[in-house]
Amino acid sequence: MRWLHAYRIHLALFVVGLIGYGALIGDRLWKQSSDPHFVYQADAWLRGQLAITPPPTKGDDWAKVETVVLRDGRQVRGRRLQTRPVFRTLDGQAVPVADIASSRGVTHYVSFPPLPAAIMIPGALAGGRRGNDVLPTLLCAALILPLAFATLRRLAAAGQSARTVGDDLWLTLTLAFGTVLYFSAVQGRVWFTAHVVGVLLALGYAWASIEARRPLLAGLCLGLAAITRTPMAFMFPLFVLEAARVAGGLGALRAPAAERAAFLRRVAPPLLRFAAPVVIIAVAAAAYNLARFGEATEFGHSYLHVRQQAQIEAHGLFSYQYLARNLAVAFTLLPELPDKGPFVQISGHGLALWVTTPAFLLLLWPRTRPPLHRALWLTVALVAIPTFFYQNSGWVQFGYRFSLDYTPFLVLLLAVGGRRLGPVTRGLLVLGIVINLFGAWSFLGHPEYYRLGGAAYGTVVAH
Repeated sequence: MRWLHAYRIHLALFVVGLIGYGALIGDRLWKQSSDPHFVYQADAWLRGQLAITPPPTKGDDWAKVETVVLRDGRQVRGRRLQTRPVFRTLDGQAVPVADIASSRGVTHYVSFPPLPAAIMIPGALAGGRRGNDVLPTLLCAALILPLAFATLRRLAAAGQSARTVGDDLWLTLTLAFGTVLYFSAVQGRVWFTAHVVGVLLALGYAWASIEARRPLLAGLCLGLAAITRTPMAFMFPLFVLEAARVAGGLGALRAPAAERAAFLRRVAPPLLRFAAPVVIIAVAAAAYNLARFGEATEFGHSYLHVRQQAQIEAHGLFSYQYLARNLAVAFTLLPELPDKGPFVQISGHGLALWVTTPAFLLLLWPRTRPPLHRALWLTVALVAIPTFFYQNSGWVQFGYRFSLDYTPFLVLLLAVGGRRLGPVTRGLLVLGIVINLFGAWSFLGHPEYYRLGGAAYGTVVAH
């Protein structure tokens, strides 16, 4: 009973998450989503396989590796390029298509980092490939609320935030329902499940990183986040800078030798404990990728058969060529207001970050800048930069969903920024909740509110 009393707010927040997300999910809660890649992967693991065999019968964005026999008798694996008659092998060799004698077929893989598939194992045990991926996503999303509240209260306990319990409840509800997490949490589809799990792990990492109190847990959460959403591998500055601050500050590196040595002795143990799980997870992920694609850093996105294949072949998965578009999507896209119904239309690229969450504009004018302020902004920047150079903007989406990789840190910045949650600020928070409620509702099945340039709603997806 003492435990229930101590965590009554956390339990209540979990219930609020279940209701707030579950109400929009409705009867889909008991059905498999249209893109159950993680369920397929969990089922394959249970049968001792890495590939999805037999081939999947539903879903989009599968990685496909073809096996061919060359005229000289060699059997190689790889993919055919769209832009020229070349077959590129897993080891990077370019073989003219004319040298292919026959094809032995295509092997399907899940290209998305694998951790969320582990969450689907109970469902796969119960239903095989027909396992439910919507319910596990809902449970993870509901857990975000109590963990966000716990992290915000930890900030206050560490003296980095002056927020009251009431303030932190407002910020928790903002993260849950006033950001693009809302529309992502009610999908259950592969892309959005990864975001939900990523947000949960980012919060666990932040909770453990404050004052560098839990190095092993921080490293575990970082490593698991990296095999959920790869840009989240760059969350490391928060823990590293907190460990350095607690040990005396980075200024000690410019101090006399004795003081510098003492600083290094203090900071080394937590950093080593932090790094240990990260290294173990990285080695396991590299082995997993090597077994499937022959390359330690290849999760399979290079083998996706998508509409962007030609531009990927021309510029790669990451390029300066994509920067202008992605910056526009993140910061400038507004809703369109047609002359006749529907009253609003949204591009398939979604809405700008500050449009879906207006309160984030307050981050530009903080009242206070405690030590954690700089560490949080550096973490946000390092996680965000890779997605700005990525070949895809997040299409199709209500808002810039890639921002979920660092949205928890933006909410923590609202907490430490010190601006009073007065009527104007709370009005912005409520406005964000209303906007994202519309986004979650409309994205589930109201295509009239989305303009996809002639593509059929629900058939063109992001990866």
